[in-house]
Order: sequence, then C-alpha cells, then structure tokens
Amino acid sequence: MMKKYCLLGLLLCWMPSLSAQILHEGDTIAIISPSSSTDTTTINGGIRTLESWGYHCVVGPNALNDYHGFAGTIDERLSDLLWALREPSVKAVMCSRGGDGAAHLLARLSLDTLRQYPKTIIGFSDVTALLCAEARAGVKGIHGSMCWALKTYEGNDTISQTLRRMLQGELPTYRVAPHPLDIKGRAEGIVVGGNLSVYNDLAGSDFDPLLLDDIILFMEDTGEGMSKVDRMLHNVEIRGLLPHLRGIIVGQFNKYKHPENGFQDMYQMLHEYMKHYGIPVCFDFPVGHAHLRNFPLLTGARATLEVTPEGTTLSYQ
Repeated sequence: MMKKYCLLGLLLCWMPSLSAQILHEGDTIAIISPSSSTDTTTINGGIRTLESWGYHCVVGPNALNDYHGFAGTIDERLSDLLWALREPSVKAVMCSRGGDGAAHLLARLSLDTLRQYPKTIIGFSDVTALLCAEARAGVKGIHGSMCWALKTYEGNDTISQTLRRMLQGELPTYRVAPHPLDIKGRAEGIVVGGNLSVYNDLAGSDFDPLLLDDIILFMEDTGEGMSKVDRMLHNVEIRGLLPHLRGIIVGQFNKYKHPENGFQDMYQMLHEYMKHYGIPVCFDFPVGHAHLRNFPLLTGARATLEVTPEGTTLSYQ
C-alpha cells in the first residue's frame, strides 16, 4: 500500500521496489573515500547511524588516507572502490564525503566493471562522477547524504529517514510546491545528474550522462558563479544534446554572487534559456548542498516528471 507524509510543502508517497539492489537488515555497507580526505570522527559518526538502522559497516583500507588533500593516491582510492564492488559480502557503498577527485578514478574504471558488480553507490557533490558512471552502465545509485550528515543529524531528520527507506527498497514520489518560474509539462525518462560542474566535466567521455537517451536531468551546485553556470548550460546546447532531455529538475544553487548581468538570481538566468527548450522544468527542487534541502534521488532509474500549476510530481516507474 502507498504511504504518504508531508513536510515543508513537500509531500512524499512511497511504493515498494522490486530492485535486486534492495538492502536487508544485517547487510554490509562499505564506507570508502573516493574524493577528498576526511577524518575518523566523520566516518565513525556515519557508521553509528547506519548500524542503528540495522546494517553492518566495513571501512575501506585507504578511507582515512591523506595525499595532497585527497583521500589517498588515485591507485589507493580506486583500490578501495574496486574492493567494495568486488567483495561479495558488501551490498552497497557509501562515500564518506565529496570534495574533489572522484573523476580521477574513471580513467581506470570501465563501464563493464560497473555492470559486472551492480551495487548502489551513495553520495552527492563530487560523487556525482561515480553516479553518472553507474547510470551510463545501467546501474542505479543514490544521490544522497553521506557520513557527515548521518553523523551530524544522527539519522533522525526527514532527509536521512528518506534515505533509509530508499535503501530498504521503498521508492519515493515527491510532490513539490509550485515555483513561479516552473515550465509546465510531463516527461518520462532516466533520472541522471547531480552537481552540474562535476558532470559537465565528464562531457564527451564514456561516463557522460547526457549521452543517454530520454533523460530527466537534475542539477545543483555551490560556489559557481552565474556566468560559469551559463557556459556549462550552453555546453549542452553546443554539443547538440538538447534532444536527449525530456525534462529538467533545477535544485539548489548557493554561495554565488547575485544579482549579476541583469538577472536577479540563478533561477532567473536558467529560466531565460530553458523556456525555449520545449520541455517541463521544475525549479527549487529540494536537492543540493544544504543537507535539509537534499532529499535523495535514485539515479539511473526511470521516472515520470509532471509540472503543473499545482506543483511538481516526480515518481519512479
């Protein structure tokens, strides 16, 4: 039976999933650090929350390394990822944090390897690179909270609890309040995206999510100026990939200078271009770098996006 609850103008409905990637009580989650270096407190805090949810956790051998700000050399970080994917007892992989460096691993990682070991990778920000790689391989991942948030909020907040239920195989249907800049319409496609600057840097590679057909693209970013986001957006147009887009979800953009170039904010600038795309666009979706505005999204999965005067609905198929 579908279950519902509502918070801050966002209504969540739940439906069961038949995915083979569902976790069960007692399953093992590996904690790895594919990006920037982290600390014991962060990882242990995340583990405490995951264990309170009934999971067993193991930490990658190199997860606490520090090499020029990264969590180890490229070889060390790749080794932990491959260990987590290949180890039969590990059922899912949570990244300790984002930062920078996950894309380093892709040059030494094949889509065939991701297909051979289809495990859910959990993370956001810089981890967008790995989620996009999984999507290109036909594997589902979760764009969602990592160890820092699970430590800080101890898993008791709505965002963390939504992640918990997704791990258990319950797929959310999000109903978001309308935004004045929303572009109405209905679309079906594969949900891909995340941090805009991260997946923009994957352009033209085997891991570029925009090379998939029929996608619902979501985007968020932090610390990127409006003119730079403008250039990243036009990269999609210049490459001739707009026909691949069926709908767009615009999440949270923060820590940037505005107004700028006559635009009041990032949303106004994005709307100026997206209004000509002829596809539905949802603005102010709760996904981004502020934890309490970062609801988890299942990437690589098919969904329906419907933007109406009453609001936006995103439901997985």
